[in-house]
Amino acid sequence: MKTNSLSENEQQIEAKPNRSKAELGEAKSRIARPIHTKTLNIVLSCVFIMLQITTLTAEIMRIEKSTEIRKPSSDVFNYLKFTRNQDNFSVWNMADPGMKKEQSGTDGEVGFIYRWDSQNKNVGAGEQETTAIIQGKRIDSAIRFFRPMKNTGKTSFVIDDAGNGLTRVNWIFDSPSKFPMVLFAPIFKKMLGKDLEKGLVNLKTILEGER
Repeated sequence: MKTNSLSENEQQIEAKPNRSKAELGEAKSRIARPIHTKTLNIVLSCVFIMLQITTLTAEIMRIEKSTEIRKPSSDVFNYLKFTRNQDNFSVWNMADPGMKKEQSGTDGEVGFIYRWDSQNKNVGAGEQETTAIIQGKRIDSAIRFFRPMKNTGKTSFVIDDAGNGLTRVNWIFDSPSKFPMVLFAPIFKKMLGKDLEKGLVNLKTILEGER
């Protein structure tokens, strides 16, 4: 069994007579250099792979749910364009009845901002700004989350006449999802999708209950 901690190359160098310490040091350096270079190449390769994964897996997570409401499309649109009405049907808005709410601008118009602040960690704090309104057809909003984690998103209501006295409402939520959170996107989509579905059920009940 070998007990010498020197490599075979190092042993050969040590065994050669008449070598100065400087010569021995240079010879050992030449042996170590390829090892250091190989290690560096491995590290750089790992970094490159991680960067590629981050780039390739960055995507927009889209959740889209729909329902049909027995109500004229104009009535549905006129209800949805007012952001504060989401307090009546959105699961997220109703999660904490005691949360602080602030508004600025004119509700139902572009530029209106709805802010919320809750001590409930599942609600957190953020704001929703109306960014575009296509009369009778669509309402777009930007969402900025401040707490418990910072993120951004976009939400849209798309309203279409489905015929036979029905109006179809598509509720769309888009949010950027980057590595490593993108790995959990299927779970988030399932959870948030259920919330949108519940919200649409509430919306349908409210509007169809009106006379």
